Amino acid sequence: MLGTVETTSVSPVFVGRAAELGVLTGALARAAAGEPQALLIGGEAGVGKTRLVEEFTAAARRTGAAVALGGCVAMGADGLPFVPFSTALRALRLALPDALADAAAGQERELARLLPDLGETAAGHHDEEGTARLFELTARLLERVAADHTVVVALEDLHWADASTRHLLAYLFRTLRTGRLLVVATYRADDLHRRHPLRPLLAELDRLRTVRRLELDRLSHAEVGRQIAGILAREPDPAQVDAIYERSEGNAFFVEELAVAAGAGCRTGLTDSLRDLLLVRVEALPESAQRVARIVAEGGSAVEHRLLAAVAGIGEDDLTDALRAAVNAHLLLTTPDGDGYRFRHALVREAVDDDLLPGERSRLNRRYAEALDADPTLVPADQRTMRLASYWYHAHDAAKALPAVLDASAEARSRHAYSEQLRLLERAMELWDATPEAVRAALRPADHTAAYPTRHPDPSPDRAGPPLRYLDLMAEATVAGRLCGERERALRTAKRALHLVDAHEDPLRAAWFWLQRSRLVQAQSRGDGRHELATAQELVRGLPPSEVHADVLAHAAQWFEIRRPGPDALPAAERAVEYARMVGARETELNARLSLGGLLVDSGSVDAGLAEMAEVRALALAEDVPYVAGRAYVNLPSALEAVDRTREAVPLLEEGIAFTRRHGLRDSETWARAVLADSLRSLGRWDEAAQAAADALRAGQDVKAHGHAAVCLARIALDRGDLAEAGRRLALAQDHFGTHDPMPQQTLPLARLALEIDAAHGRVPDARATLTRALADGLPPGTHQHGWPLLLAAATAEADARALPAAGPDRAAVLAHLRATARTTTTCAPVWRAHDQWLRAELHRAEGRDTPDDWSDVVTAFERLDRPHDLARVRHRLAASLLATGGGDDRDRAAELLRLARAVADHLGARPLADAVALLARRARVAVDGASGPGAGDPAEAFGLTRRERDVLRLVAAGRTNRQIAEELFISPKTASVHVSHILAKLGVTGRGEAAAVAHREGLFPAVR
Repeated sequence: MLGTVETTSVSPVFVGRAAELGVLTGALARAAAGEPQALLIGGEAGVGKTRLVEEFTAAARRTGAAVALGGCVAMGADGLPFVPFSTALRALRLALPDALADAAAGQERELARLLPDLGETAAGHHDEEGTARLFELTARLLERVAADHTVVVALEDLHWADASTRHLLAYLFRTLRTGRLLVVATYRADDLHRRHPLRPLLAELDRLRTVRRLELDRLSHAEVGRQIAGILAREPDPAQVDAIYERSEGNAFFVEELAVAAGAGCRTGLTDSLRDLLLVRVEALPESAQRVARIVAEGGSAVEHRLLAAVAGIGEDDLTDALRAAVNAHLLLTTPDGDGYRFRHALVREAVDDDLLPGERSRLNRRYAEALDADPTLVPADQRTMRLASYWYHAHDAAKALPAVLDASAEARSRHAYSEQLRLLERAMELWDATPEAVRAALRPADHTAAYPTRHPDPSPDRAGPPLRYLDLMAEATVAGRLCGERERALRTAKRALHLVDAHEDPLRAAWFWLQRSRLVQAQSRGDGRHELATAQELVRGLPPSEVHADVLAHAAQWFEIRRPGPDALPAAERAVEYARMVGARETELNARLSLGGLLVDSGSVDAGLAEMAEVRALALAEDVPYVAGRAYVNLPSALEAVDRTREAVPLLEEGIAFTRRHGLRDSETWARAVLADSLRSLGRWDEAAQAAADALRAGQDVKAHGHAAVCLARIALDRGDLAEAGRRLALAQDHFGTHDPMPQQTLPLARLALEIDAAHGRVPDARATLTRALADGLPPGTHQHGWPLLLAAATAEADARALPAAGPDRAAVLAHLRATARTTTTCAPVWRAHDQWLRAELHRAEGRDTPDDWSDVVTAFERLDRPHDLARVRHRLAASLLATGGGDDRDRAAELLRLARAVADHLGARPLADAVALLARRARVAVDGASGPGAGDPAEAFGLTRRERDVLRLVAAGRTNRQIAEELFISPKTASVHVSHILAKLGVTGRGEAAAVAHREGLFPAVR
């Protein structure tokens, strides 16, 4: 029977799937043209996903594409992070060795976490940025390799993928932008129960326009017939086709099994249960081959030959005979590297494994573990620790399993596979009570944890340190959960730990867990974390310096820096730096110094603060601390921008974007792009600013940075007169920032935008209400960067609304409030002194008593700054003041100021400013760009109105009195009255109200509102 099966198990004819193959071929063509492609192929077990990928990749190779195959293994639930990517990258290295070496140059130690062949793994920083950096480097590696070669990366069996693999795949699908690259991934759809971890990923990828999903259906009756014909090498009996189609229901793998069984004359004993169907071929093998098949099934998706020989415990010749029988029966296949064996189909492996008795399964796992313990070279080095942990765990030997699981968790951490680390740590906590005390006492924290500062220094002379404690595992699990995004699990662990730790006996450990709770509460959008942080501060108060103490103080400094900046926050940063230095916590020290520098700038010590931040950046680069360097590349330019040293900030930001992108610091890159957008907007490079903000919205996942970018886009839209777009961007920014953790750097810019949009629509009461809410508690110290623009926007809105009847009530109180707030707001840099002068001038304008001297001082102040739009605005104000009070020389100066303002407005596309300049020039009969007055074809001229009468009628239609008309047109009230009389006569009406009605009815002034 085996002789018949030997050559006819798999149909040599590829049946059906023409449409799906066409989709894949089309995607390959687009990828070859330089447009990266991503496809997901789903279908039930046995429907033909692997065969489709095999046929497609064979065709791709014929076109010259490099193909890299990787598969998730069934042991994925027990660890083995990134296995499909490691396998695929190894294949890519074999296919394109020079291209991959060039692409990985300089980052080999980081990429070794995925491809150990590149060398030793870097020590790395264990935080969210470490994972992001690895993911970004992987994406850029693939883009570089695919720059000159068409590359197909095929990843199979995502339903077995570990969490780290899922996260990396999602990252690639979201961020791949360039290169001749096609990524194909398959998954078993019928395995995706309601809570399967792949489901959320598929839902996320469905929302990406760059990802296409294919679902493979079962074969039709005709296709089943062609498949059977290929297997049997002859035309099958129609009745046989009918029977097999009915029983297989078109599942390609079941068709194979049934056709082979029928061809071998197997007519009895074949039940309708899937399990029995799959075991038929196994049971037909010699007993030795069946035994080897059971050993392979329990070993994982693939088992190396030497490991199999050690576990089987039979002679080499007997093992070879048994394996030959299984391979000839198409039950087992050799692995691609030719060093081991795997089942031809995962369904068969699962059926064989399920058929094992519990004791038999446990014994096999023990034998695997013992063999691997005796000779670690039996499996690849990058899989050894994880597989040993899995074997001992399933052998139900807690004494052996706990150390192995802890070793595996440490390796997962070193590879930034924090999801697997968390699961392994939870498994270690499960094993803890079942492990003998003597075994636990031999374990040391440094061997199995990341040495987070959660323990007292060892008071004993024993250099090995104190034994590992259960709380050490909880501490490690808390951090792993935070880093892998399982923040809810991490928060639960931290809360449980705080019930177990005695704060009086172990205040440092308690403080550390409170600090983690603070970070997790903030990350979960459940509050600002201040209570938890304050509790940690109280616990370390008065204790000797330690890493925990320094860490708590450093986080307190960062908390104050972004929520309550100013002089009161300085002591926390200074103490954090001092304590970090005393205990040698270098990274904590640099982080604290960076916060200290920002707080010094905010408190008025600008030069000292900027120097401190610049030194931290230089040290972080020199000492290779990329996380701190990435943060410095954001904070230092942001501080430079705040004090109008924008031209220094822009090149730093551009350098920072390249640095953060190169090191995979995705969130820091997002912030750098958002801050760059602000700086470019200040410099009047609005189109570039809009592009930088759009890039920030596409980069990373930091919602706060996205909110910052949305504010910049709203600002540009508002200054260009697009109120609808400004309102939409404002709403998006509010969504990004949320309401759970208000920060001045978010709330003040949002309030300014809302106020200006309300003012532009003439909603004076709404604008005032926004101001009242924003200043309910005054402006916190150190918030002048956002406070001055808000105060100025409010004063400008009051001045613009001075002539409106609705603006009268409460104006005096609003202006008094603005003056009082300004007196307490710092003017520590020229830009904020200029804003102070501008605010005073706007307040005078709101009261109708501004003078050319007021505005001349403001213009002089802004001429020293790099803010062209602001300078153009104040030049327009000075021109208006000169025209209202001056003579011929003042008119000439005003005309020049208006020409300068108009040139800037036209260059920036600042329509509101351009319109304001044109209106002022027309009213004052001042030539701007060689024109004065309205253009030809003005509908008002149909009534015989002169240009001046048209200006007067526009104001009459807006409800102005003769005195107000005189003020706005720089004429006397008597002259205004004469113009009104002439207008009434020409329109044939008897009063001002009728004149206004005619103007509106005839559409003379459609802009009047």
